[in-house]
Amino acid sequence: MRPLRLILSVALLIFAAAQALAQTKPDNDYLVYVVSESADKIALIRFGPNGARVDHQLETGDMPVDIDGPHGIVISPDRKFYYISIAHGRPFGLVWKYSTKDDSVLGKTTLGYFPATMDITPDGQFIFVVNFNLHGDMVPSSVSVVSTLTMTEVARIQTCTMPHGSRLNPQGTKQYSACMMDDMLVEIDTRTLKVARHFIVTQGKEMGMIGAPKKNVAEAMASMPGMNRSVKDSGGHGMELPKPGDTSCQPTWAQPSTDGSSIYVACNKSSEIVEVNADTWRVVRRIPARQGVYNLAVTHDGTRLLATNKRDQSVSIYDLKSGKELARLPTKRKVLHGVVVSPDDLYAFVTVEGVGAEPGTVEIIDLKALKTVATVDVGQEAAGIDFYKIESAK
Repeated sequence: MRPLRLILSVALLIFAAAQALAQTKPDNDYLVYVVSESADKIALIRFGPNGARVDHQLETGDMPVDIDGPHGIVISPDRKFYYISIAHGRPFGLVWKYSTKDDSVLGKTTLGYFPATMDITPDGQFIFVVNFNLHGDMVPSSVSVVSTLTMTEVARIQTCTMPHGSRLNPQGTKQYSACMMDDMLVEIDTRTLKVARHFIVTQGKEMGMIGAPKKNVAEAMASMPGMNRSVKDSGGHGMELPKPGDTSCQPTWAQPSTDGSSIYVACNKSSEIVEVNADTWRVVRRIPARQGVYNLAVTHDGTRLLATNKRDQSVSIYDLKSGKELARLPTKRKVLHGVVVSPDDLYAFVTVEGVGAEPGTVEIIDLKALKTVATVDVGQEAAGIDFYKIESAK
């Protein structure tokens, strides 16, 4: 009897393992685009029943002896086009328009200093790009608005110092970004193309205000006790530990909820996520986060929030109702960057920059099992990422 029981036990274990493996592999192929900032490359990642792989990749930029630095990427709602920000510039950066059909360049336009993250309106007519100005003076920068039809910059809206994390609400009526060096969340009205409101997110100094930040607000923020806005602080782009007595948030991302009622702000320095009510323009709560929380994404059903933790080498998944961390998933390499969720909420795709000569990585998370199920290497310093489509497996 014992040998029979042993055989049955082994068979059950093998069956359970096979079932678990089957659950982590989708029936269809999931495709995402990712840019690698230090390699000047765009890659299309394919994840399906046969695992994850680079479907194809191409070079971008036009500087023959220097790095152009593709940083952000967004795909049009009709999936016919994608846009990338070329951050490094000469000295101004650009945004390029590509066809998803054959990856041909369809247009480009010059923006401000170090254009970084961007988002597109629901009708696909305009993209909003933050001019992060990573290597420039600590002065207020701007958000560029680009017509996707003509590929011309139709507005450049001054906001505050080092804006990052450009995201629109689902209605397409408001654009949000976070200014790292002014501890500020900024809201732009997409109809008037003007700053509607701004909000100081520093703990103990929270304040929501109507209109654009005053010209002297940067100096006022710099003079606050515990605030440090030195150029040295911005050099690691979210990797610096807070100094003793530093109470600053140093926000790196602004993510609206699926209904637009809340905005979640990633406080990279103080390692917390601040929820601001879009109606009352007040802080709802502060969710403790892992070290160096950086980019955010919400599931399409509105129940969970994903966060990349730049200093913690991990990804966190939160239950939005309770604010509880459901899972912390370590990553293969260091320096976390972006995250995007598939339309069916089954998978999340995360970019990891890597260090030195290491390749960048795309890590794929099963959002039901709450575990990493695949990784694929891409070019150095994997940065912006966006979901393309789901199609039949190849």
